Amino acid sequence: MSKILFIVGSLRQGSFNHQLAQLAEKALEGKAEVSYLEYADVPVFNQDLELPVLASVDKARQAVQDADAIWIFSPVYNFSIPGPVKNLLDWLSRAIDLTDPTGPSALNGKAVTVSSVANGGHDQLFDIYRNLLPFIRTTAVEPFTGTRVNDTAWADGQLVLDADKLAELKTQADALLAAIN
Repeated sequence: MSKILFIVGSLRQGSFNHQLAQLAEKALEGKAEVSYLEYADVPVFNQDLELPVLASVDKARQAVQDADAIWIFSPVYNFSIPGPVKNLLDWLSRAIDLTDPTGPSALNGKAVTVSSVANGGHDQLFDIYRNLLPFIRTTAVEPFTGTRVNDTAWADGQLVLDADKLAELKTQADALLAAIN
């Protein structure tokens, strides 16, 4: 069974993007093994911290290497990638063997797809990922899916997707599975 690693771009407990990841997990049920990357303890990237390899970075790299694909659930922060996600990708895109900076990274060749819950900015966000993912030597798997926060979620904290958005999520899950099989 394929292994898909979820990276949730919001570190907030109960975030709407985490709830979207849980819905995507249901779309993959019985088709893939899903795990969530815990990366809150990965520090801000700094070359001075690369050696010796920090335990938090090593753990994140290992989780990525063990996965067949990655699914990023990214909020939109000022029409861009959230800082914690970009920082994580900066760490993960570095060569594992720093004596050869052009050598493979933990991300090398991974299939990656992106979904987002935000009230605007999906097009700009997805364009940034479309440019970034090939640069860090991953394969972008489309479609990417974006959805708004439903009005009631602001009061009750519960993300609700309509049938069309759930179908889009399933299509995205199927595309990611096809890319790794």
